[in-house]
Amino acid sequence: MFNKILIANRGEIACRVAATCKRLGIASVAVYSDADANAKHVAACDEAVHIGGAAASESYLRIERIIDAAVRTGAQAIHPGYGFLSENEDFAQACEAAGLVFIGPPVSAIAAMGSKAAAKALMHAAAVPLVPGYHGDEQDAELLQREADAIGYPVLLKASAGGGGKGMRVVEKSEDFAQALASCKREAASSFGNDRVLIEKYLTRPRHVEVQVFADKHGGAVYLFDRDCSVQRRHQKVLEEAPAPGLADEVRRAMGESAVAAARAVSYVGAGTVEFIMTDSAFYFMEMNTRLQVEHPVTEMITGQDLVEWQLRVAAGEPLPLRQDQLRIDGHAIEARVYAENPARGFLPSTGTLKYLRMPEGVEFAIGSPTRAPVRIDSGVREGDTITPFYDPMIAKLIVHGADRAEALARLSRALQACEAVGPQTNVAFLQRIVESEPFATADLDTGLIERHHAALFAPVEKPFKEALALACGALLTREGGLAHGASPWDGLSHWRLNGSYRQTIEWRDTDNEHAFQVVYGREGETRTLEHDGARETFDWWRGSEPHTFGARLGEARITGRVFVDGDLFHVFCQGSALTFEWQNLLAHAADAEHGEGRLTAPMPGKVIAVLVEPGAVVEKGAPLIVMEAMKMEHTIGAPASGTVAEVLYAVGDQVADGAQLLVMEAQ
Repeated sequence: MFNKILIANRGEIACRVAATCKRLGIASVAVYSDADANAKHVAACDEAVHIGGAAASESYLRIERIIDAAVRTGAQAIHPGYGFLSENEDFAQACEAAGLVFIGPPVSAIAAMGSKAAAKALMHAAAVPLVPGYHGDEQDAELLQREADAIGYPVLLKASAGGGGKGMRVVEKSEDFAQALASCKREAASSFGNDRVLIEKYLTRPRHVEVQVFADKHGGAVYLFDRDCSVQRRHQKVLEEAPAPGLADEVRRAMGESAVAAARAVSYVGAGTVEFIMTDSAFYFMEMNTRLQVEHPVTEMITGQDLVEWQLRVAAGEPLPLRQDQLRIDGHAIEARVYAENPARGFLPSTGTLKYLRMPEGVEFAIGSPTRAPVRIDSGVREGDTITPFYDPMIAKLIVHGADRAEALARLSRALQACEAVGPQTNVAFLQRIVESEPFATADLDTGLIERHHAALFAPVEKPFKEALALACGALLTREGGLAHGASPWDGLSHWRLNGSYRQTIEWRDTDNEHAFQVVYGREGETRTLEHDGARETFDWWRGSEPHTFGARLGEARITGRVFVDGDLFHVFCQGSALTFEWQNLLAHAADAEHGEGRLTAPMPGKVIAVLVEPGAVVEKGAPLIVMEAMKMEHTIGAPASGTVAEVLYAVGDQVADGAQLLVMEAQ
């Protein structure tokens, strides 16, 4: 076994690998960029080496700097994690040339599976089922158009060197193909340095089911069962579970054996994932990811195995820890990816400092922690860290285990209710709605679930407004010197009168609904009241023993929750919901002016990669104007109304901040 390894990654996967290293007594070396100098993964490792600027291209993608860091620190091997250089054959070769063990498959396997087109040919030879499509080398746009027309629409365009949902486009009709192809090629070139694409028949209502495989250097190969990853947005996974629900034993076995055959076809070694697309009981090879997957914890939960430990042992030349007949499925596990993003705005990434972060009670994968636990949290950030535009905006992976799917679902719902964050916007409430929705609860799964149930998943939801308001008032009155329960009157002189009653009008704004309102707090002797919307109820409040915890009594109801106060914003978490109220404290609120007519602003920080119009252009509402890139995803900015482009304020290559005005339009 190794004595020291370098982890060529960041965030939660670097923390996860470091945890197994600590448990096994292996020293770990972190690498970090300018943006990650104080990151959690740096603290999780025994040593850390700075490798460059904030952009991944200046740090985590710099092969020579990572190799140099490993050599200088005396590491014997490099674990690539996932993303970045994990499936880069040049990186694996550079490790070998430097006398370092690459904790992953052989270079030949990465090369074989790195090209989706070449992988399809190999799988065809290995008798693994394939979806009809075009996987050829010829990339002439007219030929690709003809191939797509021959396959029949809808078709799926995929970056040949791609992964993680990047460089993918669904094309519904022939006349949309050319524009989709150009966009797909731009994103593929930006993300992978290769704009080659392949075309496949787009199956309607398919499931995305993948199989975890492992192989050693002694000819051993096994599958550690399957995962359903059908719930996706923008071709990226949101919820994953193991085992895939509803699979017949014979289908599960056939899929697992096909995955092992795929691994053997390329003489695979280490951890890999063979992804299939399914309709009913038929399955088709989609791709093989030659690395550990983001969703590996659900496999760990149902098998009780530490997959990172398996990787280390196999890379060190040991045989697989278990044979196929020794592997068993125990219970059900589900993983929810908690992201800093805004689901209501097309899941745009959200950046900023995590001013407050509270996760449910659970275990992080650390020294002595079991792989199987009721609730497990894998995270690469802490309260006070910043979500930047340079990397994936994941906050945490929330993984639960239950005796069956029903128990796991209930546990996940409770765990999501306990997730609280202030700073960047998050998808927590959206995850809750999916988990509690009928299609997910009944395992009616397919990759279009979110789009098909969009209206229900994004419908307005009733929140405990009155209860949250009571807690906000309690927090405000406490902060401003109000009399908390049991306090001396001398501690709140501004709200205490020697003789007579006291009434105070508090102006609030509900930031969720942009609704301004008044609350009247009254005190007559020992009786306190709260009046809002024509109703007047007795009221009392108190501060809890834990930070940010408050309690309130409103009429006969007792309420507890947490209130994080950020200036005049009161973020309230109670009864599984999050609400934000702004105290109208003589502040000028001019933010709405930024959204006036004629302005078009950036929906997130990023880089301008295409300007599609010039000053003087007359455009219709919705016409594409500017294409931005953030976190390696393209976002097309459309015209908010019909009109004339008066001025373009940014050029291709410019970095823009969130909310920056991109151009000026004169409305028709």
